[in-house]
Parts: sequence; structure tokens; C-alpha cells
Amino acid sequence: MNPIAIRLLNQQLICPEFDNPEDVVSYMCAMQAQEYRMMRWAVEMRTRKPSAKAFKEAFDSGRIIRLHLMRGTWQLISADDYWTLIELCAPKAIAVIKGWMSSNKISIPDDELMKVREILAQTAADKISVTKEDFVDALAQKDICMDEHRLSYHIRMAELSGTICSGDLLPMKATYALTANKVKPSAKIDRDEALMLFTRKYFKSRQPATLQDFAWWSGLNMSDCRKGIALLGNTIHLEKWEGRDFYLTDDCRTRGFRKDKYLLISPYDEYLISYKSRDIVLLEEYKHKAHNNNGIFQPIIAKDGRICGNWSPFKDECQVAFFDGVHDTDMQEEWVRYKKFKTK
Repeated sequence: MNPIAIRLLNQQLICPEFDNPEDVVSYMCAMQAQEYRMMRWAVEMRTRKPSAKAFKEAFDSGRIIRLHLMRGTWQLISADDYWTLIELCAPKAIAVIKGWMSSNKISIPDDELMKVREILAQTAADKISVTKEDFVDALAQKDICMDEHRLSYHIRMAELSGTICSGDLLPMKATYALTANKVKPSAKIDRDEALMLFTRKYFKSRQPATLQDFAWWSGLNMSDCRKGIALLGNTIHLEKWEGRDFYLTDDCRTRGFRKDKYLLISPYDEYLISYKSRDIVLLEEYKHKAHNNNGIFQPIIAKDGRICGNWSPFKDECQVAFFDGVHDTDMQEEWVRYKKFKTK
């Protein structure tokens, strides 16, 4: 087994199979969206013809939704999966948020929670696409003033209740919309069916991956993760590599790997953040170059899937810094692909 080649293929980082950004997001199930500007490239680099305009159109139309969903962080999900993932992930996510509130000595009574949620919903309904500043103004009109930290908890809880979600895509600033105006209702499915769907999408798009990787990424408890794998039955199997057990689906992509391929990868990309153990593609001695212990991830370069350097996404010219030795290579092909994405 070549785990790096298999991950590149199944993460759609080489030989991508999709034309539309919403199809990528649906396939990946959920994609980290911490960096508002670079989440667009994280999705589009997994399409055959990356286009920032295509991403914006899918985002503004509500086919792609951004919200706090797993591990208390920003995710992109497909509108088709929205209600299923809210139902499955919200209870654990709410527990995480309440734990943060407790550690910060913040208590939000139920009556305050519902009152503020109603104001957020009404503001989003009235203005269609609103910023956090719009929420602050609307609350002030009701003589409610709170610091940004407290308001962020209210927004997250409103997201997890299915009340608000992402609005239109702006260049730099997140917006919010009333979910009822953005996402169509869908029939509720059985929790086991939802868990099976969730588990299948993770392993299909991240394989090979371990049980511990899945538990880290999903934020679910270990018993749910084991159950999700069990529900997949004989469509998933174990393979051992260097003493570790990895799961692969029976329809795993294994053909199409191309050597000497460089990739300019976004910060917080699923190529790293999908896994608890990242040593397969990132040597321990260099991990501080890719991310710190506080969860801050940097833009990275991969050669044949191995993380070997950093790059600067917001410069006019290609600026790279390799940390694993000298690379006698021309990065222009990948840089041109990235620059073309921004204008197309």
C-alpha cells in the first residue's frame, strides 16, 4: 500500500473527478473553512477547472453552506447534507461550546438564548445577508449590548439550531442568512443511516485513515465512530501499514498517481486536518512549519504528497520557502493554476 498516493487520489488533489465545487464539498462531507479567503482554493483545487467565480456562485446560491459544525470550528458542507449533519453533529458540538463557556465563566440563560436567537433570525430575514456588525446594531436597538465573545457563542448556537447559516460570499468578511431562505427542508433520516453516510463519506475521501483519525476529525465519541464503521459492513476493510490499522473502502481509487507533482495547498486544508496523525506526509521535525499547537495552520507545499515547504497566497509573484532541502524546480505551473483560478 502507498498511503500517500492513495490519499492524493481520494482527496481529489490529483486527477480530480469533479467539475462543480458543490460536488467536491458533498464528496468530502465537510471541509475546514477557518480561512475565509483560502477555503475557496481548498475546494476549487479539487475540481478539473478551478474557478473562484464558480465557487462564489455555488456559495451565494446556497449549494455550499459555511457554519460552525464540528470541533467548534468552521466547516463547508453541501446544502443536500445540511439537515442530516446538523441532526448528527449538533449535540456534540453544543456540548463542546458549553464546555468552552464554562471554562470562560460565561453563562447564557435559556431566556436570553431564545431572545437573542429571535433577533438574529429576524435581522437575517430582513436584510437577507448580514454581517456580525448588523447583529450588534439590531441587538443595540433592543437595548442589548454584549461583548464579541458572548455574541459569538449566540451565533454558534443559532447555527447549530438550524436557524442561521452563511449568507453571500464577500471578499473578506463572513455574512449570515436565515437558513429557511437558504436551504430547502429535507426529510429526516434515521440516525444510524446518517452516521453510516457520514462515515462512508469520510473514509471514501480520506482513505487510508485510522479509527483515531476519524474520531479526531468528526468530533464524535469513539463508540459512534466504531458503530459508523460497523454499519458499513463489507464495503470497508482493514489494511495494516507500518504497524497501524488503516481503513479503505472497496471502491478506493488507486490509479492515476503522477510523480514530481507539486501542490500549493491552503492553510487548514483537509489534506492535513483530516487526520490526528499527520506523520505519513509531514515529518515530525517540520510539523511546526505547517501548524502550531494552538491549531493555526499555514499554507503548505507538497511534492508527491509530502509536505516540503510554505508559500504565500496573497503575493503578486510566486514566493516559496522549502524547509526539507533544496528543490531545483519551477513552481510556475502550479502558481499559474492558482492565479488563473482567482480570475476565472
